[in-house]
Amino acid sequence: MNTRDRILSVAVDLLARSPDGDISTRAVCDAAQIGAPVLYRQFGDKEGLLSAVVDHGFDTYLATKRDRHPGSDPVQDVRDGWDSHVAFALANRNLYRLMNSPAMRRPPSSALESQRILTRELEAAAAQGKLLISPALGAQMIMSANVGVALMLISRPAMFPDTETSPRVRDAVHASVFTPTAMRPYGAAGIPGEAAVTTPTAAARLGALLRSSPSTSLTTAETVLLDEWLERVANSTDPAA
Repeated sequence: MNTRDRILSVAVDLLARSPDGDISTRAVCDAAQIGAPVLYRQFGDKEGLLSAVVDHGFDTYLATKRDRHPGSDPVQDVRDGWDSHVAFALANRNLYRLMNSPAMRRPPSSALESQRILTRELEAAAAQGKLLISPALGAQMIMSANVGVALMLISRPAMFPDTETSPRVRDAVHASVFTPTAMRPYGAAGIPGEAAVTTPTAAARLGALLRSSPSTSLTTAETVLLDEWLERVANSTDPAA
C-alpha cells in the first residue's frame, strides 16, 4: 500500500469511529505515523483529504452497481437500488453524511455516475412504457427523495423508529414516476387501478426508444429538437395530457 492509500485508509477508519463525524488532520497523521507535510503534499489540505474520502465512499457504494447486470424488470432494479442506497447509508453513517454534505463544494464524478446509472434504469423503464415522466426528471425525483430519507434515518433515528418509513416513501415517490400497471406487482399501498396510457407516458417511451435506437430519417438537429419536445410533453403537468 502506497503512502496516499495508507493515509486515506486511516482517514476512512477514523471517520467511521468518530463520535461527532469529524476528523482532524493531526489525528490522521498520528495514526498513519507521518508528518503533516506528507499529508499536505498528498492531499493539499483537509478539504482535499475529505474530498478523497468522499470519492472513496462513492466508489465503495458504486462497486456492486457497476458490475450488476440489469434485470428484465427495470422497476425492480430501481426499487433494489433505493433499498441498497439506504442500507449503505445505515452501515456507513459518518461517511454518508460527509458524502452528502453541502460543505463539499465540488460534486465527485462518482456521484454523477450514480445518477447516470439510475437514469439508465429509468430509460429502460420508459422504453417499456412504464414511466409517467421523462427519465431525467424521474432520476432527480428519486435520487433527492432517496438521499433525504437516508439522511433523516441516520441523523434523526429517534424520530424515525419505524423500519417501514423508507419503503413507504419509496413507493410514494415511485408511484409518481412509474405507471400504475408497473407498480401493481409490488402491492404498493394507495396505487390507483388500471389506467389508460397517457400522452406523457407515450412521450417518455418514444423519447427513450429514440435515444436507444436513433432514427436515421432525422437530421441531428431534428433529433435534438424532437427529444426536447418529447421531454417537455413527458414532464407536462397539464391534466389534459
